[in-house]
Amino acid sequence: MLEKGVKAPNFELNATPDQKIKLKDFLGKNVILAFYPADWSPVCSDQMALYNEMLKYFTKHDAQIFGVSVDSVWCHLAFEKDRKLHFPLLADFEPKGAVSKAYGVYDEKLGESKRALFVIDKEGKIVWSYLSPTAVNPGADGILEALEALDKK
Repeated sequence: MLEKGVKAPNFELNATPDQKIKLKDFLGKNVILAFYPADWSPVCSDQMALYNEMLKYFTKHDAQIFGVSVDSVWCHLAFEKDRKLHFPLLADFEPKGAVSKAYGVYDEKLGESKRALFVIDKEGKIVWSYLSPTAVNPGADGILEALEALDKK
């Protein structure tokens, strides 16, 4: 898993069938990457719902959050609509798990992303990362602490 001080690998993933998100387009803004195993699973559903509720706090710290899993863009769109999410979920679908692998958080045995969080600063460096047990919602405290530390820089 990539750790603090490492330049975040750039990527380009679909947020919708016709919209791609490039990490490099967010230089100058803090970015939160929330890798998770699968849409619709109970822990993932709770985790993404929590981040949806935390959006105003993330925005206060000039941060954009993205959920990332190996599910397809169509699965993400249905999940976003059902859960009323207001942030993009990115499809690390084909080549399967390529971005998760680049960040060191792909579970080869299960064929899905591990539950991992990254906070990336405005220069594109990872300032905080956390690997959570799959069955545990990592919450938002670590993300907020990392963003608050960036505000003090």
